[in-house]
Amino acid sequence: MQGDLVAHQQQTAVSAVPSARHGQELRPRKRLRASDVIRKISQILGELLITAGIVLLLFVGWELWWTNVEADAKQTEAVKSFAQDFSGPITPAAPAAAPVDYGPPVVTPAPAYAGMIGIIYIPRFGPDYTRPIIEGTGSDVLDTLGLGHYGSTTMPGAPGNFAVAGHRQTHGAVLDNIHTLVPGDKIYIQTADGYYTYVFRNNQIVLPDRTDVLMPVPTQPGVQPTESILTMTSCNPRFGAQERIIAYSMLDSWQPASAGPPSEIAAQVARAHGKG
Repeated sequence: MQGDLVAHQQQTAVSAVPSARHGQELRPRKRLRASDVIRKISQILGELLITAGIVLLLFVGWELWWTNVEADAKQTEAVKSFAQDFSGPITPAAPAAAPVDYGPPVVTPAPAYAGMIGIIYIPRFGPDYTRPIIEGTGSDVLDTLGLGHYGSTTMPGAPGNFAVAGHRQTHGAVLDNIHTLVPGDKIYIQTADGYYTYVFRNNQIVLPDRTDVLMPVPTQPGVQPTESILTMTSCNPRFGAQERIIAYSMLDSWQPASAGPPSEIAAQVARAHGKG
């Protein structure tokens, strides 16, 4: 009786001990070391940084490339629309024996916000440089439609300051090469009434708060203008916005739309109007 009890207790004790199944051995649970935790965290952070880098590169590509593609398409549409409504000839008149005096420049009234003023041609920027000039300087204008006109300034041909703004590297990069202008370069503006020829004089680097460059006589408060000035403003340096670069030009001549374009830009005008 006592022997049976002892045997039963031994059997119960043996059965209470877990046994290895399918050749597995019992091992103590492995403790997670601090170095393993650090290694795992570093791996996760590395993957996050790589992902962030890819996202940043995609954003830069979108900002520097795709915004230009979109803006160029919109600007081309604007130029075509202006060309369809333009009533003057697009070939220059026969050379006259003497310079023709067309009288005081006709000043086209400013359109409503986001309305088109005309087209600007800058041969220094290349033979295909043709950009629209739009009323207003809001982001909806500058980010898609080209050069924007400061509404507080005059219109082409009028005494005073005709001032425009444009992006330098994104959204069409309409003034990317503003720093390449040299004194004597000609800038042409075509409106519904005619062509205005400006001659570049000089540029200036200022801080963003220098709004005096938009005065009737730039940087000279209280002075009454006697000349017609074109002021183009953009960010500086090319890939930054810490400053502004200002390019000043003076009106040299004008001719009505009926006289055709100046001969220097006749080929550009023809291409802009789809006939070159």
